[in-house]
Amino acid sequence: MDEIYCLYYKKLLNFCVSYLKDEDAALDVIQETFIKLWDKHKTLSGESSLDALLYTISKNTILSIFRKRLSEEKYQDFIMHAQANNSSSTENVLNYNLLNEKYKILVDQLPEKRKEIFLLSREKGKSTKEIAEQLNISEKTVKNQMTQALAFLKKNLDNIGGFGALFYWLFVS
Repeated sequence: MDEIYCLYYKKLLNFCVSYLKDEDAALDVIQETFIKLWDKHKTLSGESSLDALLYTISKNTILSIFRKRLSEEKYQDFIMHAQANNSSSTENVLNYNLLNEKYKILVDQLPEKRKEIFLLSREKGKSTKEIAEQLNISEKTVKNQMTQALAFLKKNLDNIGGFGALFYWLFVS
């Protein structure tokens, strides 16, 4: 494994930095890539392209980071929108906190497997393919479970009113 690390470290670092524009984040991606490679090392065949596997793992990890950043930007947009519509920032924070609590309660009401799939997607930023592989289920099952989870959350958050619909649009969809 040390030889593989030495052989690919600089290539992966350049690849990751070219997308992330942040060397510290790129180093985190490289670490995650080699951890995932180690987790898969027993199932790899001699015919597998190590080069393709390492770049695929890195790319998927980078995409997860981008999804997480997007979620953080949506939170900032929500707060800015709420402040523009209401002069009381304390009230905005309270509204957000109440909606967030309602959201957590609703997520907890999801069936266990659906909840796990939803949280892997929305909070861990994993793709449909990554979730399917991790849970050893089909991608179609992941998509169906996500559709049902989103429909449940949308229905119940829409009942709250305008902020509920905005919260759904920003954080759930």
